[in-house]
Amino acid sequence: MKAMLLKSFGGPESFELNDVPKPVPGSGQVLVRVHATSINPLDYQVRRGDYPDLVPLPTITGHDVSGVIEDVGPGVTAFAPGDEVWYTPQIFDGQGSYAEYHVADQSIVGKKPASLSHLEAASLSLVGGTVWEALTVRAELKVGESILVHGGAGGVGHVAIQLAKAIGARVFTTVREANFEFAQSMGADVIIDYQKEDYVDIINRETDGHGVDVVFDTIGGNTLSRSPDALAQLGRVVSIVDIAQPQNLIEAWGKNASYHFVFTRQNRGKLDELSTLIARGQLRPHVGAVYSLADLPLAHARLESPNNGLQGKIAIAVAPSSHLVSTELTSGESHDL
Repeated sequence: MKAMLLKSFGGPESFELNDVPKPVPGSGQVLVRVHATSINPLDYQVRRGDYPDLVPLPTITGHDVSGVIEDVGPGVTAFAPGDEVWYTPQIFDGQGSYAEYHVADQSIVGKKPASLSHLEAASLSLVGGTVWEALTVRAELKVGESILVHGGAGGVGHVAIQLAKAIGARVFTTVREANFEFAQSMGADVIIDYQKEDYVDIINRETDGHGVDVVFDTIGGNTLSRSPDALAQLGRVVSIVDIAQPQNLIEAWGKNASYHFVFTRQNRGKLDELSTLIARGQLRPHVGAVYSLADLPLAHARLESPNNGLQGKIAIAVAPSSHLVSTELTSGESHDL
């Protein structure tokens, strides 16, 4: 099978398209023909060497799968060949999704929502599971509460806006001016231009000084130290970002704030919860651009660019299929959707 091998840590050029053996499902495992995957900040963090002790080289990385089961191992009862599935491979444990085939334990695999294409499903599995855990499990966001979603036009942020609205929260979000209309279409109630406005001032004005109940950090920087200035008493801050710089949290003490750091865990339950929201029309991932597997390095380079013009996720079409993209991708080409 074809796979993108990461042979050394570094830039996007560190990937190499190779022929590798097709995996064989073991007990309790399924073999999936990968139709689509996507890229996330975690993917380029792994590629550039942020977690060298956890990633033995050479490796196949990638953290989203949408595809069709081709074979099952002994003891598999939940799936059969021909089933369309989606999931996030176990992080830092085995082969990733940048390949034509992938083997996974049946416990982390879900039935793909019928209303989503493979490109859409692959764009939601990791970020959807992350947002679900961050907002419902850790922040315990409730009906009638308010939340600030940093980076609302991004791959994680646009999903967080939709989930928060489905829960019944009032949503504030920070985006650049060019993404106002997109953030509004996702359901954001108050949109803040982070390049021209101070989100602390806007939130305190809009809430009469009460602040928001939850801050969801997808961007890092000084977000942890500034969040208490916009946070309500007993507010919660949830971050999914690796932050190396020291943070002064003295203001959080005065708000009796709680901080949560989320590294998502894989299981079928979260996928099934997300599928319910998708079936109700309350959640849909936005695919901003599509690349072929051969052009994965170009997709990585674009995601890392600070002015990439993206809204939502970059998806990777692995299996040529008419229902993946309306126009066939050629080498060096992407489609912005």
